[in-house]
Amino acid sequence: MNKYKRVRIHIEKKQWVSWGILLLLCLGSLFFVNHNATFYNKPIAEVTEIIDVKQVDVTDSKQNHDVVYTQLLDATLKNGEQKGSRIELTNEYSDSRAYHPKLSSGDEVFVSVQETNSGDLVGSIADIKRDEALLVVAWIFIFVLLAVGSKQGLFAMISLIINAVIIAYALHLYIDTSSVSLLFIMSGAVVVMSILSLLFVSGFHAQTYAAIISTLLGTFMLLFITMYVLSVTNAQGLRFEEMSFLSRPPQAIFMAGVLVGALGAVMDIGVSMASSLFSLYEKNNDISIKDLRESGIEIGKDIMGTMTNILFFAYVSGTIPSLLLYLMNDASLGFTLSMNLSLELTRALAGGIGIVLTIPIGLYVTILFIRWKQVKS
Repeated sequence: MNKYKRVRIHIEKKQWVSWGILLLLCLGSLFFVNHNATFYNKPIAEVTEIIDVKQVDVTDSKQNHDVVYTQLLDATLKNGEQKGSRIELTNEYSDSRAYHPKLSSGDEVFVSVQETNSGDLVGSIADIKRDEALLVVAWIFIFVLLAVGSKQGLFAMISLIINAVIIAYALHLYIDTSSVSLLFIMSGAVVVMSILSLLFVSGFHAQTYAAIISTLLGTFMLLFITMYVLSVTNAQGLRFEEMSFLSRPPQAIFMAGVLVGALGAVMDIGVSMASSLFSLYEKNNDISIKDLRESGIEIGKDIMGTMTNILFFAYVSGTIPSLLLYLMNDASLGFTLSMNLSLELTRALAGGIGIVLTIPIGLYVTILFIRWKQVKS
């Protein structure tokens, strides 16, 4: 057996061991969430039997028809001082499933418990216990990410977790120190997230540094352009009513959302430009700057349209339920669109500006790094 074959067998064994450990972690975590009711402070009940179901046809003032069902459920408490006790619950849901889902035997729910004069326990349902389903989806995501991306997929997952922690900490910091603008806090978070994400995914390489610089320049340029346009137009046409309940300046919160929302698309453009041009350079170290520039322009044209569409669909898709709600209640089309799409379209347009700006920025920043490598070599 030659040396290379032994190395390959050793690597394959390590991979199988890693997948085995990951599978054990998956099974262990799934077992835990199925038996973790003790760790919750709120009472949890498991539905054991559906005793009765009643239904009523309802029609609102706009002649919208629906059917409302009332379930009488028998359940068992899973935690607390009354663990193991029987409790009767009532669940009301409709065909639209707008607020409450249909429950089946085996479902677990958070409940509020009351004791009747006869000593029986009754309660109302506060929410559904969803950690099992969420964990299954999370593990599917992890397995697919690692199967496709291998080591890079692992780093991408780590960077995703770190970014979520950074955003959560930034929001917590803003709530605790209301004197500091959320836009200022998120600007710092964007810098940290961009650097850490790209270093985790791409490593400490020249193309990574080029992508980081391109991402930060493109992101903050789109922010300044958007702020300037809103300042000149006095934000006319934007409907901030949906953020009025926050009792905080809606403009700053909106701009913070624009900044974070566009970061992903801008980062993708920066990475694509840097990796593509560096790949061309590594295949042909004698490639001219003119050829690199022309190739970068063609690459930018190819990805510009798709990324802009991705931003548009991502923002607008979230407003579909609100659009239907307004239109089904006889609101005019113009009023409906202005109330629900003004902020989302502005976010999409701002992100599109960032995408377009990052293409030439990424092109010339990457060329500077390639020139530096050429001179150095």
